[in-house]
Amino acid sequence: MIMNKLLPPFLSPRLRTVSAVVCRSFLKRYITTSPAFDSDELREVEDFGTYNVILPEEPFVWGVSHITRRPVPSHIIRPKYAVRHDSSMSSETNHEQQYEGDGRINLGSIDEKRVRAAATLAKNVRQYAGSLVQPGVTTNSIDAAIHKFIIAHEAYPSPLLYKGFPRSCCTSVNNVVSHGIPDDRPLEDGDIVNIDVTIYLNGYHGDTSSTFLVGNVDEPGRDLVKMTNTALEAGINACGPGRPFNGIGRAIHELVRNTCHSVCPAFAGHGIGTVFHRPPWIYHTLNEEPGVMLPGHCFTIEPSLVQGSNPSVWIFPDGWTASTENCARSAQAEHMILITETGVDVLTQ
Repeated sequence: MIMNKLLPPFLSPRLRTVSAVVCRSFLKRYITTSPAFDSDELREVEDFGTYNVILPEEPFVWGVSHITRRPVPSHIIRPKYAVRHDSSMSSETNHEQQYEGDGRINLGSIDEKRVRAAATLAKNVRQYAGSLVQPGVTTNSIDAAIHKFIIAHEAYPSPLLYKGFPRSCCTSVNNVVSHGIPDDRPLEDGDIVNIDVTIYLNGYHGDTSSTFLVGNVDEPGRDLVKMTNTALEAGINACGPGRPFNGIGRAIHELVRNTCHSVCPAFAGHGIGTVFHRPPWIYHTLNEEPGVMLPGHCFTIEPSLVQGSNPSVWIFPDGWTASTENCARSAQAEHMILITETGVDVLTQ
């Protein structure tokens, strides 16, 4: 995951109209009476299928200071940003992430073993999280289980306290594109939920995510998740030593451009290792990002696809949760990639 705050949490006038209709009746998403939309826009809304729209609870609560963080035992090694936020662990005041050089892993070294171990644990956490997904389960309970699982493996949940994030994973349901905060809303039959997990083990981060189907998901929802996974594979197939980083976005663009989906440009993949987020930045749309992949480069590919042609997002009052502007559904899939001398290893597959 890459966790950057993108937009102020304000709704456009047209979105306020949609939100009011959905909030008042708690209906599934088929809006046909709002005067703010013309007939073409209404047809696009209906084409997205039937599902529950996720909106911030009212009255709005700004920020996340009201959310209680889960404790982490003192013996667990923390990344520097987490130490800074825990006054009981250190008196230092400057724990901003620092990175230098190109971030390449020394292949064949203990560093490679450690980054592979972190990625393997992240994969195991993702798979465990997926086994918990079913109607009636809250994302908060999934977060609690993931938190316990990670700590039991002597690792730290990387999202916790990263720029103040209050939970141990991100759970993004239906129209939420990314950075959804686990809460007490039970998952419902027909939902889709992305669970994005990152762990910190022996000084290295491991990062991966998948979008899971909850019960009986309609055909447009299933198609969205399938296309997202295919887009991730297209990006991976563009990787290898000597190949350009911008080829990843080009491959995903060519796959998605003639479909009923679009790629959200608001979120990018990133280099990863001892630092959570660092160059190279991996864009999933057409781009002119310079540079080529070299042995030892380690990074994530994590495309977010959205139903329809409008991938714009807005941020909830919590300052984190990113939803599509028109409440279309989104899905995301993510793997960690290591460039080798001869090809590419998908570390979280």
